Amino acid sequence: MADSSGYFLIGKFWKFLMGIFLMIIVFFLLVNFGLFGDMPDIKELENPRSAQSSVVYSADGEILGTYFLENRTNIKHDQIAQCVYDALIATEDIRFYDHSGIDAKGTARAVIRMGRDGGASTITQQLAKNLFSIYNKPKMKITRLMQKFKEWIIAIRLERRFTKDEIITMYLNTVPFSGMSWGIDAASREFFNKKPAELKVEEAAVLIGMLKATSLYNPRLNPENSKERRNVVLKQMVKYGKLDQGTYESIREKAVKLDYKRVDNEGPAIYFRDQLAEFMKEWCKKNGHNLYRSGLRIYTTLDSRMQKYAENAVEQHMADLQKQFYQTWGKDAPWRKISDWTVIPDFIENALRRTERYQSLKEKFNGDDKAAMAELKKPIRMTIFTWKGEKDTTMSPYDSMKYIKKFLHAGFVAVEPETGHVKAWVGGINHKFFKYDHVNIHARRQVGSTFKPIVYATAMDINKYSPCTVFPRERTTFEGANGELWSPRNSDGKEGGEFTMAKGLALSDNLITAQIMKSLGDEAPQMVIKFAERVGIEKNRIPPVPSICLGTMELSPFEMASAYTAFVNKGLWIKPTYITRIEDKNGNVLEEFGTPEHDQVLSEEKAYLMFNMLKGVVDFGTGSYLRGKYGITGHIGGKTGTTQGSADGWFMGVTKGLVCSVWVGADDPSVRFRNGWIGQGALMALPIYGIFMKQAQADKNLNINTDMPEPPENMSNMTMDCGENGEADRGGELDVDELGN
Repeated sequence: MADSSGYFLIGKFWKFLMGIFLMIIVFFLLVNFGLFGDMPDIKELENPRSAQSSVVYSADGEILGTYFLENRTNIKHDQIAQCVYDALIATEDIRFYDHSGIDAKGTARAVIRMGRDGGASTITQQLAKNLFSIYNKPKMKITRLMQKFKEWIIAIRLERRFTKDEIITMYLNTVPFSGMSWGIDAASREFFNKKPAELKVEEAAVLIGMLKATSLYNPRLNPENSKERRNVVLKQMVKYGKLDQGTYESIREKAVKLDYKRVDNEGPAIYFRDQLAEFMKEWCKKNGHNLYRSGLRIYTTLDSRMQKYAENAVEQHMADLQKQFYQTWGKDAPWRKISDWTVIPDFIENALRRTERYQSLKEKFNGDDKAAMAELKKPIRMTIFTWKGEKDTTMSPYDSMKYIKKFLHAGFVAVEPETGHVKAWVGGINHKFFKYDHVNIHARRQVGSTFKPIVYATAMDINKYSPCTVFPRERTTFEGANGELWSPRNSDGKEGGEFTMAKGLALSDNLITAQIMKSLGDEAPQMVIKFAERVGIEKNRIPPVPSICLGTMELSPFEMASAYTAFVNKGLWIKPTYITRIEDKNGNVLEEFGTPEHDQVLSEEKAYLMFNMLKGVVDFGTGSYLRGKYGITGHIGGKTGTTQGSADGWFMGVTKGLVCSVWVGADDPSVRFRNGWIGQGALMALPIYGIFMKQAQADKNLNINTDMPEPPENMSNMTMDCGENGEADRGGELDVDELGN
């Protein structure tokens, strides 16, 4: 009986175990089929959902920036240094290449030790958690346990559908390293300013060490903790034969050395990236993508080297110009009426009334303007921009507005005239403090004499004038539609004699430009406007009045760069563009952008003659500083521009290979330079072009084409050799435009 009783109990025991085993199998089957919450299907496993940054590339292959919610980009297995894999496996999952998603030994150890040595999650399980934690995110322990079971099943599925190399690469592409960087590519660039393939073993150990606690072991926030954790990772590598003892000993005492690069919305070409984002948002809306999650690859026309030189030029010149501006005004207010040069009353108060802060205070004080203004005159702590860096200070919002309004700003854009490709774009002096982009088509300011070449080109096209056509240097009068009279003059009041068109443009003589405009007849404004619109000026932007010949209208640097492309491109205008193609995260081309809009607006002969006249501006006219002060060589044309009251300074620089547009001025056009000598295009804007070209020409890899354009075949007897009449006086008056009424 005893024996039969024992066999009975043993049988019961095995039945019990079999029942438990079957229950476990049934349980996992039910989990697998989604009874306890959604599970990813096969299609989702093969295309796991993860928000990826959209990356912006320059024409020369550099990353300009990203658009992200999670700063994440996917890279391939061979784009990551082997030491990264070694550090990860030695620290997180030494049996990674031996198990099938679940490490039985590690799991058993974790159960026996009650999790005191870690949770035994494999890299595959961690990948499952990273990719699919969206499914029923756990809030309680029991649901967390259920989540663990799901991760096991997903891990097994992943192992069946991907190779080990694919799994470990996916893991490194998705794991968070910091609050700003997701994935090894973003982390490597953030902390060491290099690609993952370039990481050294000690750098790899720092990044892998962060995975245990991204904040506690962040090398920037907690360098000592990071060093200690780095050394733990290195010890693990030594323990498992991934690193020799000698290398470990040579590293262990070294401090963590970073080359930190911010991954927020600062960095190169930030104003351009803002403009690009506006285009991309519309494109994404039409094409079913998300700019911040879809991992798009956006290939632009910008050249990272030209962009760097342009940003350097703006920074260098504007810091110096700001000093001069302060010196000329001292403690006096620079916001002045153009009529009598008196200070504009309530200028700062009116500026404050346009702010959200004022509106909220006015609402708080039941519409009491005085109470709101009194509040705005109370000092508070704030951070301000200076050309020596950010500064923490105590200042009232009222005084802060006075401080801000005195700053000068700049816009610079460079376009390749043959293709229309934008090569550099600098929209301001500091994006963090001054968000407004002074380049884009909506950033319009009075253009002054930079518009004169458009008048000249119109006249040459319609009346068959040549550069040697002579006009009297005397005042002429225009009658407006309402009978009002307008008679422009030169700023120095000089007149008399006669100038050729070439000399008139070189010296930016207002009287000659007015005479040319007059010669076009009563429909002159309409003729000039028609030509301007053909070279990219937005329709209905220019009023049909005679004074437009001196640039009284407001246009943008982008539009002006667009217009000048025809003068160095054989008369062919090409609309500027800044995108070449867009790819998805896997490299599939979604859209390619071919030849932009274009129009043959001038004959080759007239375009050639226009370039020659613009070249005269630089060789012996108002742009001669380029040769003397900046030593710019080659065949370069240009045009200075200054607006009434020295509010805006412009310079257009043109070569066979590049058209550049530069604007400088205060945010408010009522803020002016005290005198016309400093406040002119030749001193306000031209230096930015000069500094840029000096750096760009020194970079032989850029090879900017400054050759003389070839004269067209069958060139007529029109000539640039105008003899005595065409020779402009060296050292003549620089361009300070009197715009009239």
